[in-house]
Amino acid sequence: MAQHKVARSVVVDAPAEKVFDILASPGRHAEFDGSGTVREAVRGPDRLGPGDEFGMDMRMGVPYRMANRVVEFEEGRLIAWRHLGVHRWRWETEPLPDGACRVTETFDYSFAGPAMRFAYMLAGWPARNGRSIEQTLVRLKALVEGDG
Repeated sequence: MAQHKVARSVVVDAPAEKVFDILASPGRHAEFDGSGTVREAVRGPDRLGPGDEFGMDMRMGVPYRMANRVVEFEEGRLIAWRHLGVHRWRWETEPLPDGACRVTETFDYSFAGPAMRFAYMLAGWPARNGRSIEQTLVRLKALVEGDG
């Protein structure tokens, strides 16, 4: 694990393109979110591309809305977005020789300055997000493999 990044991976028995289509569809994010905070997409395109903006209804104790912008994009392989914070949520898909793919989700807070990185660590966000990522990947794998 790189410094100021929390990443976890899972192998999914499906082509990378199929997984990526779900990741790039904000309307489906609540289906695989393992944090319990994502509710539904409220604005933006059905499928994300470079620079696209989208809004999500969220809930962490109280309901709120989060505006996001795609900041990294490689069709079928990489998508990352950020909101008002400087951290990024990054997804990468890697095709494997047997037709499956490795999916990696990363909470990347390396873009934050030293004080903000310290605040993230003090608040326990890296560990909490690591646990959420693990649950998200379990849910994503079940969704994709069960999605005929």
